[in-house]
Amino acid sequence: MADQGVTRTLARWAVGCRLDDIPQEVREQGVRTFVNWLGCAVGGVTHETVDRALEAVRLFSGPAQATVIGRADRLDALHAALMNGISSHVLDYDDTHLKTIIHPAGPVASAALSIAEMKPVSGADLLAAMIVGVEVECRIGNSVYPDHYDRGWHITGTAGVFGAAAAVGRLLGLNEQHMTWAFGIAATQSSGLREMFGTMCKSFHPGRAAQNGAMAAFLAQAGFDSSERGIEAPRGWANVTSTKQDYSEITEGLGQFWEAGLNSYKPFACGIVIHPTIDACIQLRDEVGDEVNNIESVSLRTHPLVLELTGKTAPRTGLEGKFSVFHAAATALLRGDGTPTAFTDEAVNDPAIVQMRGRVTAETDQSIHEDQVEMTVMFRDGRKVTRRIEHAIGSLDRPLTNEELDRKFIKQTEPVLGQAQTARLLEAAWKFADRSNAAEIARLTVPNGTTNA
Repeated sequence: MADQGVTRTLARWAVGCRLDDIPQEVREQGVRTFVNWLGCAVGGVTHETVDRALEAVRLFSGPAQATVIGRADRLDALHAALMNGISSHVLDYDDTHLKTIIHPAGPVASAALSIAEMKPVSGADLLAAMIVGVEVECRIGNSVYPDHYDRGWHITGTAGVFGAAAAVGRLLGLNEQHMTWAFGIAATQSSGLREMFGTMCKSFHPGRAAQNGAMAAFLAQAGFDSSERGIEAPRGWANVTSTKQDYSEITEGLGQFWEAGLNSYKPFACGIVIHPTIDACIQLRDEVGDEVNNIESVSLRTHPLVLELTGKTAPRTGLEGKFSVFHAAATALLRGDGTPTAFTDEAVNDPAIVQMRGRVTAETDQSIHEDQVEMTVMFRDGRKVTRRIEHAIGSLDRPLTNEELDRKFIKQTEPVLGQAQTARLLEAAWKFADRSNAAEIARLTVPNGTTNA
């Protein structure tokens, strides 16, 4: 379609979509998205990144309106959205829209649940707001991917701000005009640079997108205007940040085809492009056992994006390790691990892992899909073993089951909340859409069963 009216068309749909308009399978995926996000937010809350961010923002927080998920702290809703976006993404264990590598829930759920603690919101309304928000950010991401990403933008931050604005705008009851302004206000706040990968700033991006998107909705509600063509104007978001603009990806098939139904969930706590390699290495370890200690060399053939994103050969910190296919391979071979414990400062600096890391080489091959890897392992006795992964676990072709999501949730949450509270929270998370008061979910994450009301 012509590029006129893209922002308004999207706004009209975002305010008009009802929960009953959303297919049952997409609603079920929305619940899975929420469960996965909540577990990641609790699991990430003890990371030093969260500690340092909380130390800084406490100085400026307003009324105690919303929960810092997994803590007894309460902040104003905008700063709570920021903190929850950071904690849910800091372990790189959150959801992924594989077409764009957007991590949808971080900006959207972090903003929506924080606002739900300010005003009465039912679980059903929260679910609808989240699904619409995810749909908005992923469609906007589709319209500029991969050119936008290739220019160096972190698309979770840059597209996520629109999703947060849509979700919060729905909870505030914005009309079409106000939502159009909200998208324009979101557009002018969009940011996030890939240069920051491997640092604390990476998780800051979805947190800031949650905070800024919520602010956009509140400003629009107050009549604060913006361009009504914030996405598609010649000097609007899409044209300024990308060399590709396909607006049909935003407006065609709205309410008929659902990007929100294509979400995926990580089994490994690192960049999604490393997952085939970890999958291959764990399979090999399961096959040969302690013989992994006799590996002479590991050769990987990967998609070019793997080395572009995760080519760090000598990571120094756990966060950097998430962007090293070499570290991920070594840790998976020696420890059989790709969960958050594989990407700590201790793991990155373990002498045995460092030594194995030096035996791993990688080359790119355009014929290898992002979801594939070919691995050749040479042993000291001259044996050669090859392994090819066609679709990594966690992909749309091999999705995590609800039971696997449960195990992931429990492993992240029990160290923070304990076994009994984790069990109660997990049960409540799966049924959050049935609650008359969605804010109760946030309060169930406060450690030791204390209330923060």
